[in-house]
Amino acid sequence: MINVSDQHAPRSLIVTFYGAYGRSVPGPVPVSELIRLLAAVGVDAPSVRSSVSRLKRRGLLLPARTVTGAAGYALSPQARQLLDDGDRRVYAAQPPPVDEGWVLAVFSVPEPERQKRHVLRSRLAGLGFGTAAPGVWIAPARLYEETRHSLERLRLDPYVDLFRGDHLGFAPTVESVARWWDLAAIAKEHEAFLDGHARVLHDWEGREDTPAEEAYRDYLLALDSWRHLPYVDPGLPSALLPADWPGVRSAAVFRALHERLRDAGAVFAGVDQAPGVIRQT
Repeated sequence: MINVSDQHAPRSLIVTFYGAYGRSVPGPVPVSELIRLLAAVGVDAPSVRSSVSRLKRRGLLLPARTVTGAAGYALSPQARQLLDDGDRRVYAAQPPPVDEGWVLAVFSVPEPERQKRHVLRSRLAGLGFGTAAPGVWIAPARLYEETRHSLERLRLDPYVDLFRGDHLGFAPTVESVARWWDLAAIAKEHEAFLDGHARVLHDWEGREDTPAEEAYRDYLLALDSWRHLPYVDPGLPSALLPADWPGVRSAAVFRALHERLRDAGAVFAGVDQAPGVIRQT
């Protein structure tokens, strides 16, 4: 049994399982099945139970009974919305064209509510926005819908105006992007993914068989690492990024692991078809 590192915390792996396979389960997933499926990636039963309790308190999982009366958990509507929004990023095949445009978030929070200012900044950063100026955040235009959903869910929308537009100057857009985002830090995240999973892909490419449990384990761990990256890196057009951008390589590794392992992993997870189709954009 492999060890679960800080990168693969039990709570994160449970969310990843529901995103990868749990949405295809008719009805709630039995607790006993969650324990079996998380054991395959090195999580023991007590950790599963405590992590599920935390996710329940956060409103992401709802307790329910299966048709046989077993205790289980289903995704809340809020959690489904989060996962559906995430699919557009996690399974995107390539960044959009350079002329896609931008969404701007301009906010103002009264001083007596300054704690909401911190929450708002954290949420925009977590969605992959860069900082164009104090109180002005920017992201690729395709993130508008997810941004709107997130701000409404947190009841932060009264403090924000969202705009869509083009960058017209005066500095070249490629130079401005380097100010709006910390590209060096984003590149390190891609390199870390490659360090953890490029070798896994190499090993699978040398095999003809695809055992279900091994496929499930390696896919779930790769997806758990990958699904955070499109929020650190919002998928900027390649023309605006440095040459030899590691995000190109990391995306290729994830796509290859996805295509090789996802369906075989679904057999071990006991579902007929897993969500998550690589989307050509």
